[in-house]
Formats: sequence, structure tokens, C-alpha cells
Amino acid sequence: MPIATVNPATGETLKTFREHGPEEIESRVAAAAAAFEGYRATPMEQRARLLTQAAGLLDADREGVARLMTAEMGKPVTAARAEAAKCAKAMRWYAGRAADLLADEYPHESDVKDSGASGAVVRYRPLGVILAVMPWNFPLWQVVRFAAPALMAGNTGLLKHASNVPQTALYLEELFRRAGFPEGCFQTLLVGSGAVEGVLRDDRVAAATLTGSEPAGRSVAAIAGDEVKKTVLELGGSDPFVVLPSADLDKAASTAVTARVQNNGQSCIAAKRFIVHTDVYDAFAERFTAGMRALEVGDPLDDATDVGPLATEKGRADLEELVDDALRGGAAALCGASRPAGRDAGWYYEPTVLSGITPEMRIHREEAFGPVAALYRAADLDEALAVANDSPFGLSSNVWTRDEDEIRRCARDLEAGGVFFNGMTASHPAFPFGGVKRSGYGRELSGHGIREFCNITTVWYAAAGD
Repeated sequence: MPIATVNPATGETLKTFREHGPEEIESRVAAAAAAFEGYRATPMEQRARLLTQAAGLLDADREGVARLMTAEMGKPVTAARAEAAKCAKAMRWYAGRAADLLADEYPHESDVKDSGASGAVVRYRPLGVILAVMPWNFPLWQVVRFAAPALMAGNTGLLKHASNVPQTALYLEELFRRAGFPEGCFQTLLVGSGAVEGVLRDDRVAAATLTGSEPAGRSVAAIAGDEVKKTVLELGGSDPFVVLPSADLDKAASTAVTARVQNNGQSCIAAKRFIVHTDVYDAFAERFTAGMRALEVGDPLDDATDVGPLATEKGRADLEELVDDALRGGAAALCGASRPAGRDAGWYYEPTVLSGITPEMRIHREEAFGPVAALYRAADLDEALAVANDSPFGLSSNVWTRDEDEIRRCARDLEAGGVFFNGMTASHPAFPFGGVKRSGYGRELSGHGIREFCNITTVWYAAAGD
């Protein structure tokens, strides 16, 4: 895949880039390793000051970088502005919390004595150079939620971003440089996926984090496993959105629309499978379908647009194949299921609701990465949970109910990294983010995320002369 900005709204190639060759890759890996030796010793207060400066620069750049993201991957510019603001917020959150999250831990005095020590402490030390393989769908946020904690922990970073968002990738490198981070602390590699193995096998690279597809995750995990290097993987998701009889149907339906089409439906934590109790199925389906049908599909640079184009032509083709397979298998399209009329240029697809989904259909097992919702009818809570868990993925989940027993049951039994009740799944720097099953392993964000790329070191000592 060429490294280029291709406008998804028009199909026009706006800018192309020369791929970094072996010499440039070597130079950047060497610079990251050299930077780590000095940066790891910087005081936490200095790191926090630099990250806070980066947040301020990002705030000042918000409109320009939002329009850049929209030009590269097609998200509505209103959402792009919100993404930039969220990134600045996360930077400030880690700048203010990292010292506490990585503070020395002291085992209980009785345990220290029982071990034969006169003292012991657990310390969090940086690992080194971290390779980040990142996707295009949240081209700023996916990177910042790795970079902010990794840099605050004292690591340095190499970013291999998706090939269709090179300008956003270069912007991030320049942002951290402008903020005052030492040369080599955060660099972008303009390379294709074929170059990842060589970088990951380099002895100077300590670990890797990847957000992306399951095949990409398998590949990186296999290479890292062969090298015995730590990885964090955040892969696909096909999140269930469960609606039970006591739910506020108006709020559930309106939230469901937003949850399905956020980022033009191209989000790993977008709700994709809507599992509705039979007692409220018809009422919910009517509200939900009406909401999806009312969405404004159009130019992503227009503030009035709700849904822009898919990021790539192949992405739209893959989505169409899933929909066509479901329709051939007997599913019904309550709305959408086609390209919008009058939009011959760009990679647009109508917001779509499919009902009558069965396990034989591909969409039941595969992630629909676009504004397509799969609607299920469940006889009771047991069936709703069975359908929700009948997925190879387990990233997050939504449940709408006012019943305390149902809340306890779903919190216990849903196979996911998160369970959100009566609200939309979202990532926040204070809460750990990640999944189970084929959605990956490890966690981003919160204290869990910053410790993923730390050497958790036991320091044990006996009194001199003992």
C-alpha cells in the first residue's frame, strides 16, 4: 500500500511520501535508543512539563489538525475536533497523575521481615524503545493513548502509523519535538507493514503495542513472542448493545444510533450487535431505524454532516460483502444497505440496519467496520447473554436496564473488557481499556496502561553485615 493521503470523500490523491529505507530506519532506531539513555533519567516533573506543553500546542493546532485528519481518513470534522481535544486532555491527565501511578510501592512490614530483608520496595522503571503500530481510524487518539503514558514512564517511541494517514503521523512527531522533548524521543517511521518485523527484531527495541486487525495482531505477537518481547494488542470488536424491558427506550435508541455510527461506524468499540428483548424489540427497532435513516450523509468537512465516507475503497467493498452475504442468507434491510444516491465520488455507504441475523451469516461472526447494525431479538436475559457472548471478540459491551439483578448478572457474565450500563462505551484516560478473546490482551490508559511498558522491579536488601 503506498504511503499517501487519499481523500476518502473524493478518491483524490492529495500527497504522496517516500518510504523510509533501511538507512533512515537505522538512523531513527539508533536515535530512539540513544535518547532513551538520557531521557530515562529525567525527573518526572520535567516529563510532565513537556507533555503539558504538547497539550497546549495541540489545543492551539486543533482546527488545522482536525481538518488534516478529515482529509486523510474521512471522519466528520466535528468528530475530528473532539478527538484532538480528547488527546490534549489525556496528555494533561497523565502529566498530572503519572508520579502517583508510578510511585514506589512498599510491601507490608511483616512480609518484608518474613522474607529476611531489612527493607524492600517495588519500583516502576522504563523498558526502553517502544514500537507502536497504529491504525487510521482514530489517527491522533490511538497514538496519544500510547505515547502519553509511555513518555511519562521514561520510554521513547517509534510510530509506524497506517499508510493512509502519513501527514497525521508526521504532525505527531513534530508536535512532541516542538513541545521540547529531546531529539529522538518520539519519531515516525514512514514504512509499510513489511518493515515492522525488522524493527521489532532489533535488539534496541524493547516492546511493541499494536491497535489494528486480528491478522496484524497475530503477526506482531508471533514475532515478539519469538524475540521474547512484551506486547499489548488492541484488536477488533463486535460489541453487543443489549436492551432489556426496563430500559429508557428513547434514550437507548438515540444512544444506539450514535454508538453505531461514531467515526462513520469505523470504531473498534462502536456498538455493532443490537440484542433486544422481545417485549421491547418492535418499539426499539422502530426508534432505532428512524434515527439511522435520519442521519445526514455528506461532506465530512461540513459541520452538518453526521456520517462521512469510509476511509478506504477496500473498506467499503468489505462492508458491502458482509451486507450482501446477510441479505442472501435471509436478513432484511430495515434501512440502507446501499451506496447513497448522487454520490458517485468517494467511498460513502448508507447507515444500515439489518434484522433477522442468524449464526450462519458472516456478519454474526465478523466485525462490520462501517455504519451497519445487526439487530437481534432475544426471548429473555439468558438468550441475550448467549447471543452477546457468541462472538470471537470481547472488547466492550453496553446494557440498558434499570433492574439491579440484571445489572449484577450482566456485569458478571458478559465476556468483555468493559461493561457500560445505560450509556455509550467510550475510552477515558482514567479507566483501563482493552479486551479479551480475539480482541487482544493487555490494557491501555489508566495506571494499568502506563505500567504495561515498565520493568516492575523488586528491590530487596538486608542490613549491612547481616
